[in-house]
Amino acid sequence: MTAGIMTEKWHAQVTADPAGQARQVRRAHEAFLTGGSTPPAGVRELVARSWQRSARADVNPDADPPVVLADGDLRAYRNAHPLARVLGTLRELVGAVADASEHLMAVSDAGGQMLWVEGHRAWRTRAEEMNFVEGAIWDEQHAGTNAPGTALALGEPVQIFASEHFRRHVQSWTCAAAPIRDPATGRPIGVIDVTGGDAVAHPHSLALVRAAARAAEAELGWHRDGASGIWVPASRRADAQASDRLELLGQSEGILHLAGSPMRLHRRHAEVLCILAIHPAGMSGEQLADALYPGWTDPAAVRVELTRLRRVVGGLVESRPYRLTRALRADFLDVTAALRGGDYAAALAAYHGELLPGSEAPAVVAERSWLETQLRSAMLAAPRPEILADWAERFGFEDLEVWERLAARLPVGSARRATAAARARQLRAEYGLSARVASV
Repeated sequence: MTAGIMTEKWHAQVTADPAGQARQVRRAHEAFLTGGSTPPAGVRELVARSWQRSARADVNPDADPPVVLADGDLRAYRNAHPLARVLGTLRELVGAVADASEHLMAVSDAGGQMLWVEGHRAWRTRAEEMNFVEGAIWDEQHAGTNAPGTALALGEPVQIFASEHFRRHVQSWTCAAAPIRDPATGRPIGVIDVTGGDAVAHPHSLALVRAAARAAEAELGWHRDGASGIWVPASRRADAQASDRLELLGQSEGILHLAGSPMRLHRRHAEVLCILAIHPAGMSGEQLADALYPGWTDPAAVRVELTRLRRVVGGLVESRPYRLTRALRADFLDVTAALRGGDYAAALAAYHGELLPGSEAPAVVAERSWLETQLRSAMLAAPRPEILADWAERFGFEDLEVWERLAARLPVGSARRATAAARARQLRAEYGLSARVASV
């Protein structure tokens, strides 16, 4: 996959008959709400998973999310929020387009609380009827499946089309949202969203909010020097300096910290650093080409990518052979080290999701699969069932063996054992297997 291109699973993938598609998904939604444990065919996997999370959170499909801040409290909170610094940029990139196209722009914090909702007056009036207003909470826990909330839950730009929304009141709307990350930590501090009619289902809407999020992140990473008035890169406090570190788990592209200063990486650059971190002795151009590209690729392509990468990371990478010039810590290597030391709890705590989940580089795919295999095996063998329970709830929701093992190991009569046994029975029914779980 080309670096920097979003995978199709984040797009709404609307057909030539959006009304018919919306009716089909609405029927699937109603079937899910009336007792189906798994949404029927025809529903995107990310939407199906979001519906399941919404149901587990007991979201009422007919209730509106709460408004928790208003008036002076809301103004004080959002004026102090870091996103207030970049509101002008977001208005310029998204707000103007939303107003002209009869849509809405919404900006929320990392908890899904709406800070600003702006745009076409008629659409704002309609949005008020479902509490899509400033001060309301639109995370999945309170509002079910929706672009801002689901983007926060997944940490990715997301498009939600019409009846893919969990709450019925929102199913005439379509939205696209992207997380905005703190340049210093890489963690989301909020979301930029565009909401409106079916036209928002176009892929350009998702590209728009993603570009706006990137622009906001870039602006947050700079400050105006008090003496010269010139904008310069924001520096971190001396006591916050950290060694070089690569963060790739659960990241669509990657974050590199050099001497404590973070930078977001294009996916191909993240893949190169990942592969070189796995092979500290270095690799030839042919070896790196095979590791990066499915099928045969001219090693000249590697030389081009490494030239671009060195412009970003300086002397961290050298050629002949291609290798790292100094030790580079990485989050996925931390997981591996914890597993080797038998510290299963530390391994799970360090695991924030799949290794570069959108990457198709052969070496990354292989490392991703091997890491998941090691981690899952370790969780099944963990001495404390609480560790296995955490794994099941975070990463093993569809894993029958995990839930059956958990149901057998938790204390008889405990609520968590009953939940594990129920989930195991549910999965056995879905897979067409006979019931076989521990008594509760």
